[in-house]
Amino acid sequence: MTETTIAFLDELVPALRAGDYSITVEQAIDLEAEPYSATRAFAVGGERHTLSPALVGAVFPPDGSLGDHENVQPHVVLTRATLPWERAADAAGGPWLALLLFADEERPEPKVVPRSALTPAPRRERHEADTDQITVIDVPASLLKTLLPSRRELSALAHVRRGATETAVIIGSRLPVQGGTSTVHLVSVEGRYPFDFAAPATIRLVSLASWRFACVSESQSFAHLARDLAAGEHRLRLPDTGQAEADAFLDRGYVPVRHTLRQGGQTVSWYRGPLVNGPIEADPAPAPGRTPDHLLRVHTRVGMLDVGYAAAWQLGRLLALRSTDVASGLYAWKRKRRHRLLRQGQPDGYPLPAPEVDDALPAGLRAWLEGLAVLDGVPYRYLVPDPRLVPVESIRFFDVDQEWTRCLVDGAYSIGRLTPSDAALDRAHPLPVEHPRMSGALIRSDLVAGYPGLRVDGYGADGSTLPVLRHAKLTPSVAMVLFDGRLDRLDLHQHPEALHFAVEVADDTHVRKALRSGGYTAPVALGPGRRVPIEDLVASLGGGTAGAFAAEMIETAERVTFLRG
Repeated sequence: MTETTIAFLDELVPALRAGDYSITVEQAIDLEAEPYSATRAFAVGGERHTLSPALVGAVFPPDGSLGDHENVQPHVVLTRATLPWERAADAAGGPWLALLLFADEERPEPKVVPRSALTPAPRRERHEADTDQITVIDVPASLLKTLLPSRRELSALAHVRRGATETAVIIGSRLPVQGGTSTVHLVSVEGRYPFDFAAPATIRLVSLASWRFACVSESQSFAHLARDLAAGEHRLRLPDTGQAEADAFLDRGYVPVRHTLRQGGQTVSWYRGPLVNGPIEADPAPAPGRTPDHLLRVHTRVGMLDVGYAAAWQLGRLLALRSTDVASGLYAWKRKRRHRLLRQGQPDGYPLPAPEVDDALPAGLRAWLEGLAVLDGVPYRYLVPDPRLVPVESIRFFDVDQEWTRCLVDGAYSIGRLTPSDAALDRAHPLPVEHPRMSGALIRSDLVAGYPGLRVDGYGADGSTLPVLRHAKLTPSVAMVLFDGRLDRLDLHQHPEALHFAVEVADDTHVRKALRSGGYTAPVALGPGRRVPIEDLVASLGGGTAGAFAAEMIETAERVTFLRG
């Protein structure tokens, strides 16, 4: 597992803040009474009233998430580390960005207005027009007075996080209310300090970004959801029926499916997809065929067909035919290959030299087939033919049946395989596509939907890290992770950016913070609306800068480990 060192810095102030500037140069010489002078105007561009979504690297709590966030101070990660200091809150400097959290009943309705409708009217910069469209929120002055951080708090709530990259972080100062939905707005406070709360009934703020999340019971927290996955069965199989013959198939991961025969009759057959309970011995690779029928198997003891490999072959063929580029590319490549072989067989004394034919598999086709070998594009119903295989809030470990993936790829390779000689040619020249031994896990949980940055690490029996071959979200609540090798241990954890800021709610009116050196800070009283008094908390932590405050307030991402039984 790779470790990342993260440093917390107070600020990263650019050499020049965004805005309009002029520069005047004078030159005085002895021969002239008046000095020569020249003035040039220029502008330093930068975000002001809108913010590109690409600049918002992450938010916490995640947008649309459900969780136990009642002790969390929301934050936003900005991908440009200088952004909070490119403008200023007042003449003395300070970050120009603040996070405001609104309870559901307080939530202001964003609206889009022209720049000319901003109040108070900001000084227009060279690149701006009065018709520019800007998103704003109108907040009652009495409410804003309780939400807005003080000027000193504003500086403590912004810092730079330096790890693999440099990012800026803005922290909110209000805690969510449990059992409700919260909306967070990243607002501009450029030149607005000190705020005048006396005159207007509402105060208009420019909203640069916003997101919502729900603060519910502890049962929806990351740790609780992840630990719930540990309960019960982890094998990918249906429950026993009490019939020994059927249960023997179910134990091996088979599912009974309705099967329409080629002659039109109806029956029930066994199907097993590529995801199986444990390692299985690979059968000898069947010769390339021209129909899936050569892959049907009969379990004579129970008188039922096994359609798994036949379904894989047919699916591969259909997936290739669905893509015009793949189907035409495979057919054209096979024609080139045949032409080269025919030229190699020309008799001696042929009057003209035969030009070379490049019959290498094109890179695009190779990439598509290699993706198919790791089940990219395989429909969910082929992977999980019965929803009972992966119940709600469960994790299922599996190995990948290499023979199934070979049949899948051969089905795609069968494009242009029209005659027995075509099949013989394909058999003599197999595809240069590897079928590594794979294993993995299916995760069906609110974690998948609520924590989009969910990370999954796999380890072998010797503790070595297994390379991830594919990590895919199959449905909004189901994720699949494939590893190169046999999985023995699985770790779930949040993205490193899920490092977040939190306090410990000592009681309904006070919070405290665990010190890294041991012990706790003295409890500090919550302000109106569950607002954390940042200045008091900084003082209780021994003072210090914004970077030091962030380092003390950080909560690491939780990690939950599962052992494969």
